[in-house]
Amino acid sequence: MSNFHVALKKVVDDSYDIETGYHLEETLLEDLKHHLAGEIKKFVVVTDDIVEKLYAQKIVSMLKEAGYTCDCIVIPAGEEFKTRKQKEYIEDTMLEKGYRRDCCMIAVGGGVVTDIVGFTAGTFARGIPFINYATTLLAAADASIGGKTAVDTQLATNLIGLFHQPQKVYIDIATWETLPKRQLISGLSETIKHACMRDKTFFTYLEEHMEDIFAIDHEVCSHIAAENCRVKYEVVMKDEKESSYREILNLGHTVGRAIETVSGYRLLHGEALGIGMVAQVRLGYYYGYLTKEEMLRVIALIQKAGLPTDIPDYIEKEALVKKLYTDKKVKDGKLRFVFQKGIGDIMEFENETYAKPVPEEDIRKIIYEM
Repeated sequence: MSNFHVALKKVVDDSYDIETGYHLEETLLEDLKHHLAGEIKKFVVVTDDIVEKLYAQKIVSMLKEAGYTCDCIVIPAGEEFKTRKQKEYIEDTMLEKGYRRDCCMIAVGGGVVTDIVGFTAGTFARGIPFINYATTLLAAADASIGGKTAVDTQLATNLIGLFHQPQKVYIDIATWETLPKRQLISGLSETIKHACMRDKTFFTYLEEHMEDIFAIDHEVCSHIAAENCRVKYEVVMKDEKESSYREILNLGHTVGRAIETVSGYRLLHGEALGIGMVAQVRLGYYYGYLTKEEMLRVIALIQKAGLPTDIPDYIEKEALVKKLYTDKKVKDGKLRFVFQKGIGDIMEFENETYAKPVPEEDIRKIIYEM
């Protein structure tokens, strides 16, 4: 008998910058010229069929004019297309066009695109670099920061994926001006979630500046983009791989993700999360984690943002209760919820855990009341 020890200890620096501004295409190109992706000269831009004409084509043209090899791969827009099938399509297209380990991927789009590109980059040729160019408020607030990448399946959302950090993230607020209002509203849900769990002052700021956000006021939008980055960074720095504390970013998502799926994606992610946040504060009020006044204040802000707060009639509520069990926080067959503590803080439970087991009958009661 013999034993051979493989020593693989290493220190990895996955740090990266998040640049917020307006019309950042030229900035991206200059960064690449200054070796953001090292000596790589081959780029694959992945986008969706809406963003392609708005922004991706311009970036592809700029890269080609600068002498880089570049191809654009387009997937359908929508959460229902964040699938293994689309990831496979991207991979096969890259292989057919001759891309190998000496390339870098650039995600130009919202959360679906940034998620699927990050996952693909993490597995293609056992890992290649990627860059996020976020074109939605939702991606700016959530999907493009933190390195969590995944696809959805019929049985669960975001359970097939990995952690893979980008080279850099660009948050181009100018792109928000072309967002349909429904998409802008949807993006506000993650912003409200961040304020609810980490910053009461930011919550008040959102109450006072909602109309300015809809008007794409440069100062206000730059501020909320910066606050979103700050909040998410503070959480990810404490727990990059979601072993415990990072679970707080799932505030409102237990019901929200289930509603999104059961709706057949008729609801956008942010719309479903708005309803999930209402379920969370109602259940939290029931458990005594926030006052009635605080609960109503959260619901009022969600409504002020134009997000839904009631479960649509077309959703079968028992199917929704059953779908809750596909949530990634479920352990030993038990539903687990993250709860806010008042406004601007989060509940911490025994042994430094941040998700509490919840009896099915308690959340069923809340769902049927909504």
